[in-house]
Amino acid sequence: PTAGKMGGSMASSSSNLNLLMDVTMSLTVELGRTNMYIKDVLQLSEGAVVELDKNIGEELDLLANGKIIGRGKIILDDYYGVQVTHIIDPMERLAMG
Repeated sequence: PTAGKMGGSMASSSSNLNLLMDVTMSLTVELGRTNMYIKDVLQLSEGAVVELDKNIGEELDLLANGKIIGRGKIILDDYYGVQVTHIIDPMERLAMG
């Protein structure tokens, strides 16, 4: 009897997970960040260069719904792309906040 209940619970969990498979998420690839004074933002114009906190060749952050999930390298072809180089462990993500 116990095994039957446990098996039903596992099937229910699998069914619940399947419901989430078609939910869309926002995936963001972050090149870098910076802080600027409002006066400097207001002076931005076409051709201005904004320096970011990442160096060329440094891995980019992959974020799902604003939470970091991994890192990758930029790939330039006909389109921009990202080669995933590292997926952050879920427990590590929880520790990051």
